[in-house]
Amino acid sequence: MAAGVFKSFMRDFFAVKYDEQRNDPQAERLDGNGRLYPNCSSDVWLRSCEREIVDPIEGHHSGHIPKWISGSLLRNGPGSWKVGDMTFGHLFDCSALLHRFAIRNGRVTYQNRFVDTETLRKNRSAQRIVVTEFGTAAVPDPCHSIFDRFAAIFRPDSGTDNSMISIYPFGDQYYTFTETPFMHRINPCTLATEARICTTDFVGVVNHTSHPHVLPSGTVYNLGTTMTRSGPAYTILCFPHGEQMFEDAHVVATLPCRWKLHPGYMHTFGLTDHYFVIVEQPLSVSLTEYIKAQLGGQNLSACLKWFEDRPTLFHLIDRVSGKLVQTYESEAFFYLHIINCFERDGHVVVDICSYRNPEMINCMYLEAIANMQTNPNYATLFRGRPLRFVLPLGTIPPASTAKRGLVKSFSLAGLSAPQVSRNMKHSVSQYADITYMPTNGKQSAAGEESPKRDAKRGRYEEENLVNLVTLEGSQAAAFQGTNGIHLRPEMLCDWGCETPRIYYERYMGKNYRYFYAISSDVDAVNPGTLIKVDVWNKTSLTWCEDNVYPSEPIFVPSPDPKSEDDGVILASMVVGGLNDRYVGLIVLCAKTMTELGRSDFHTNGPVPKCLHGWFAPNAI
Repeated sequence: MAAGVFKSFMRDFFAVKYDEQRNDPQAERLDGNGRLYPNCSSDVWLRSCEREIVDPIEGHHSGHIPKWISGSLLRNGPGSWKVGDMTFGHLFDCSALLHRFAIRNGRVTYQNRFVDTETLRKNRSAQRIVVTEFGTAAVPDPCHSIFDRFAAIFRPDSGTDNSMISIYPFGDQYYTFTETPFMHRINPCTLATEARICTTDFVGVVNHTSHPHVLPSGTVYNLGTTMTRSGPAYTILCFPHGEQMFEDAHVVATLPCRWKLHPGYMHTFGLTDHYFVIVEQPLSVSLTEYIKAQLGGQNLSACLKWFEDRPTLFHLIDRVSGKLVQTYESEAFFYLHIINCFERDGHVVVDICSYRNPEMINCMYLEAIANMQTNPNYATLFRGRPLRFVLPLGTIPPASTAKRGLVKSFSLAGLSAPQVSRNMKHSVSQYADITYMPTNGKQSAAGEESPKRDAKRGRYEEENLVNLVTLEGSQAAAFQGTNGIHLRPEMLCDWGCETPRIYYERYMGKNYRYFYAISSDVDAVNPGTLIKVDVWNKTSLTWCEDNVYPSEPIFVPSPDPKSEDDGVILASMVVGGLNDRYVGLIVLCAKTMTELGRSDFHTNGPVPKCLHGWFAPNAI
């Protein structure tokens, strides 16, 4: 009975249907009366590209764009909400659109093109949505029986190949990614789609993350999920640098999922000098619900299950042997992006953009975006903070020694909240605003009462626990419990940070100082803020401009960098409101976060906001 109630609750929680007869996305967009978030223009996410810009166009340049920048800023993201008279239900469903800012001799051109996927072709041919996406169910095909739908479950090519999340290099080629096993090779100069790759054909995975790691040697690693005789397992995939990176691909490590019928949802993973870092959050993909969704024509988000009472697990896997070294746990939290991981003085440090729960996924449904200005919970649902977890390596010190920084609770720093009622409805949250929560290194104001802790949610109220973290300057903690080592993080800054980037080529997997991100606080004074965070001093610098919404900031080092932040930040940008045909490129000094120059473009149609990208040097 209880299991059935929980299953029904989770289905209602994630599966949000959009009724376009009842909800007109234009209704609330431009009405300035009664807006709960007057500084945030959600319309930048609701735009659809109507005409591609195949041939590069010139923009208006101002300021000074350094002439040593030579290459293309490639961007990927949602391109169109529409197919015929139908509308996708979730941001992750929109047809993939590529953007290119080609930079040479201080001048910039812009162009965009849709990724030519099988899904796009099928939808356009039928003039309706015929391939099921994350938040949108396909129109049933009367020619396909339930037996056809059952057989399709076991065919990797039966799902969506809409690779609209990210772009990564494999050698001198560039590929678009999503979380299905498909990627598309694109031409970095024309944005033409040149080939489609199905990873299943080479390493047998059923999916992989949207964020592989590219080593300085050119070798690429990614995290996938595969089905084994004993159940689902996470696999680390290696694509060795060379002419046959896919043909030579192989599995270097395998880790069984903690639940046989519920593999975890994985968007990224971490890598250090000696370890692969798999952070297994308690958001899972229910295999039984997946089969039901396939047979019943439901969207894929109906398969997600959030186990709020189960911990998030941190697995360290040896990069040489492929064996599990140690597993740690923390309170449950949700994440999409790991900022960076590195080893230092007998510890592994993992920095993550963390959320109390996965409700922010619901915030990206069309209905939620269109109506955010009338939803008083929207900002809280999207609330996140960058947290640092420190994993002690080696022998655990005895309880009588090394006592430092004792705390009374393992409550997740900065994200703690009261338990949500089981009968919580969609878009209604009882979670407190995390900025009011206590965190290691951030004291409550005088007289401010901390929220009560709920021991049933994995919070440990014991006194005199030994903090196993001995890393100098760290305020994170780890404690030996009955079932293992429990982690308590520290907050890196009091900003909501998303799409984080670092000086990747030199500091990925290394001890680093700076990361760059966009603000995820929709109720901020300026939600379009770019942020530079100094993780050593826990300070930040920002850049923003009224009604301007930049995308993921990408660091490009100067030709002979003297420091970690010696270079520039490149970010595409759009503006809110009626001017939906504007797109621009901003160039900031990475040291000071001040503007160096920009290029403004006025296009022949709406330009949507993008998600992730890559700077392709010399692709001009």
